Amino acid sequence: MTRRRAFTGSPYEAQFGFARAVREGNRIVVAGTGPVEDDGSSTKGDAAKQAERCLILILRAIEDLGGSASDVVRTRMLLTDPTDQDAVGAVHARFFGDTRPAATMAGVAWLCREEWKVEIEAEAVVGA
Repeated sequence: MTRRRAFTGSPYEAQFGFARAVREGNRIVVAGTGPVEDDGSSTKGDAAKQAERCLILILRAIEDLGGSASDVVRTRMLLTDPTDQDAVGAVHARFFGDTRPAATMAGVAWLCREEWKVEIEAEAVVGA
């Protein structure tokens, strides 16, 4: 299998020169994904709403490359405010509660846009 890439239309993909996700063999790696709407604007709302948008984009990219939520083996959640951890964790559980990937949640000083409260990465192994 050759290397395949998926794009979500985020303005940062072209600006910074990266793909949303890359598949090599049965492994899919998804880049840090912020809460970006299809028109390029930021998702409005709290950290939970933004996390939901991030995970929708992540799963869209994984599915574009032949995977599914059940193939996700690792996630990383980056938060700008530690008080959002329960809300973001609850959204993560809605998407991956049955899959239970290895997960990290960490606080960061800033993300690409001032209004972003969360950014999420994921890795999947198709058929795992």
